[in-house]
Amino acid sequence: MPLDKLEVHRRGLRHPAVSVFVLAGSQVLLQQRAADKYHSAGQWANSVCTHPHWGEPPDRCASRRLREELGITGLALKDVGEVEYRARVGNGLTEHELVRIFVARTGRDLALAPDPAEVAQTAWVDQADLDRDLAARPGHYTPWLRIYMAEHRAMIFG
Repeated sequence: MPLDKLEVHRRGLRHPAVSVFVLAGSQVLLQQRAADKYHSAGQWANSVCTHPHWGEPPDRCASRRLREELGITGLALKDVGEVEYRARVGNGLTEHELVRIFVARTGRDLALAPDPAEVAQTAWVDQADLDRDLAARPGHYTPWLRIYMAEHRAMIFG
């Protein structure tokens, strides 16, 4: 039976999620989460990270949220696998997620139209620069992005 996502995070229950990494050469498109998000507000994350609607296939969810969060349509998404993680995300909330990860390759000239309710800003960041900044300022990044970069980079950037 479906539960409200806030309740799921309060209880730290395992649940499905979707993450998308939009890549242009060695660069990855990051988004800074909007300031009024209920957790991890203002932190930088991968291109899209979300939860599917009840019964929604992960690939449809990934396409839908690319459009809703960043105004991106028409990218070919490659399903690169599934990972599981558990992380405290602030405000007494825990994410315990079974995440289907998708990668899309494009050019840096990709048109973006971020939804300000979701995204404060976006940035194309070289992977090496991201690694350095993650080491220097880990608190600027969401727990899941830190986990992805530390444990699953070969799957994502391979």
